[in-house]
Amino acid sequence: MKTAFQFIIFIGFVIIVSFITSYNFLNEKSEKNNIPDEIIITDSMLIQEISIKNNISLSIIKKAFSIKDDSMLAHSFVSLNISRQNAVRQIKKYLVLEQEHRSKNWKKILTKFVLWIIFMLISFTLLRKNKMNIPVRNTMYFAGIIIFGVILGADPSPMGTIKDAIVLFGTERVLFPPRLVAFAIFILTVIIANKFICSWGCQFGLLQDFIFRLKSPKIKIPFVFSNSLRFLFFIFIIGFAFFSGLDIVENIDPFKIFKPQVVLISGWIFIGSVLVLSLFIYRPWCHFFCPFGLVGWLAEKISIFKIRVDYSKCIGCGKCEKACPTVVMSAILKQKKNIPDCFSCGVCIETCPFKALSYTAVKRCNKNLI
Repeated sequence: MKTAFQFIIFIGFVIIVSFITSYNFLNEKSEKNNIPDEIIITDSMLIQEISIKNNISLSIIKKAFSIKDDSMLAHSFVSLNISRQNAVRQIKKYLVLEQEHRSKNWKKILTKFVLWIIFMLISFTLLRKNKMNIPVRNTMYFAGIIIFGVILGADPSPMGTIKDAIVLFGTERVLFPPRLVAFAIFILTVIIANKFICSWGCQFGLLQDFIFRLKSPKIKIPFVFSNSLRFLFFIFIIGFAFFSGLDIVENIDPFKIFKPQVVLISGWIFIGSVLVLSLFIYRPWCHFFCPFGLVGWLAEKISIFKIRVDYSKCIGCGKCEKACPTVVMSAILKQKKNIPDCFSCGVCIETCPFKALSYTAVKRCNKNLI
């Protein structure tokens, strides 16, 4: 009953405060403009007339046709020597890019990235110095939820850099460069420090992690099951985006708990289910569904900083394996080739009574060589 009460109070707090702060200037987004279903172009039409006829800004027309000299606007379309089909495709491409750009609150995005870097550096330092104990960890989780979720909102998020890129390219055949830059930054953090943006930056990941710490005992799901489910969901995202033009995550996007006024009933059912599961299973969204979680798992194979076992100190007591919220520590100790997601929570380091674990850049060694 105590856990249920804490869970309800905390989630209620997150939803209510997120609802209030979502109207803050940091979270405001410009409305997306409607892209016309049909763009009218004839051979005899002047280039500037295309703009007027279709109510499209001249800047878009100039970008679509690579026009640098304004005098070209008085020429006929046929003088460009391109097909109407290609012209329409180019115009729609730049309309989509402009729409994406206008829909972003760049002040909020910049603020969030700066704070992400600061927050991850603090977490990294605590892990490296073995200072990430239970009170510190819970404080960091709570602070991250409030800063990156409740205050700064649902977007941007690590998940969105992949999901939104796939959907936009699948439906419009357009890539939004800033999103690719954000994805590259996130992947870089994964490579530098094992899964670090997921561990200490992702607002919904932090929310799941905080909830998970409210209750024990836990359920550890076999990695082959969780990763297979995540891979299938990733395939579904791609398939629906490319062949049906649908975003299957949009209506169930768990990050929208930080923007509750836009969540539909189906979304609340899914989000509620994930949060309840988080009491028993470590980060169910991250392990079962998240597309960035899947790509991040692949990238962490070459992570520089990660959990390392010093087998000259390890006596095989199994305390770290038991304390680990997933099966990853078991895989590390058994030196399996296929290591599950490690979210760098530091519980194993904290638990080891012989200081045999560390968060370091030294390559993991073979216990048989000690």
